[in-house]
Amino acid sequence: MSTLATTTSEPTVNQSHHWLGAVGFLAPVLVLPLQDQLPAWAFMWLLSVAIFGACKWLTWWESPNRPASRRSIPYLLLWPGMNADEFMDVSARVKRPPLKAWLTAVARTALGAVLIWLLARHAPNPLAAGWIGMFGLITFLHFGTFRLVALAWQSVGVDAQPIMREPARATSLAEFWSVRWNVAFHALARRWIFRPAARRLGVVGATVAVFLASGFLHDIVISLPARAGFGLPTAYFFLQSLGVLLERSPLGKRLELQRPARGRLLVALFTIAPAFWLFHPPFVERVILPFLNIIGALP
Repeated sequence: MSTLATTTSEPTVNQSHHWLGAVGFLAPVLVLPLQDQLPAWAFMWLLSVAIFGACKWLTWWESPNRPASRRSIPYLLLWPGMNADEFMDVSARVKRPPLKAWLTAVARTALGAVLIWLLARHAPNPLAAGWIGMFGLITFLHFGTFRLVALAWQSVGVDAQPIMREPARATSLAEFWSVRWNVAFHALARRWIFRPAARRLGVVGATVAVFLASGFLHDIVISLPARAGFGLPTAYFFLQSLGVLLERSPLGKRLELQRPARGRLLVALFTIAPAFWLFHPPFVERVILPFLNIIGALP
């Protein structure tokens, strides 16, 4: 959910009752005391929804298109993205998606379902089952279901761009994190973290700040429900910031990391190799596996 924009100019936003945009963040605060009363998987989902809802509210409240748009309720309740300005722009002209896009989204949704409800139960050990099921959940939701929702909105003329934008095609870490992997939080992070930090810390410092913020957020929704692994998701995203800075450094240029093949290798080394820091074993064992049992994915 990082952003690597280099501009520090502020967009035009509604300034009246500015503080109301932050009211939504009371929701995750109110959820925290429920940790001891809920199963770890339920607490994780409830906390994730509360944080997501708070961010949605903030992007909606700050959008200059909000006062005149009739799409506020659909944006808040029926769309997983954070692109409030584009979604609520009734003047936008959007092409109807082709049949191929629909078929691809349906196929990815089906693949996610197969991973969750068919393959995970045949894994050689519980940790592997958790990883297969977790990858299936990501595929089913982010690459499948959410893509279908985007296509449905595009079909009725709404500028709802997919959250996942073919991340496997990224030829650099900057491209991977900025415009391809889970871009729902891109505008939010750029507006509220990158630009303010860039004015004080410069582009390098702001880049690190965005990744650290992303790591901290992932620690909240991953390590806190698991009650273990604290700091590992933050370390994972700090490593991503180092990789992005390496790409742009004189050393990166000497190593010719801008070449597509080398860029793809760097993306794999930085994002896949240390993935156990992000989704660490306590999270898989204490949160993911019980959730997979609840939804009938495991015997």
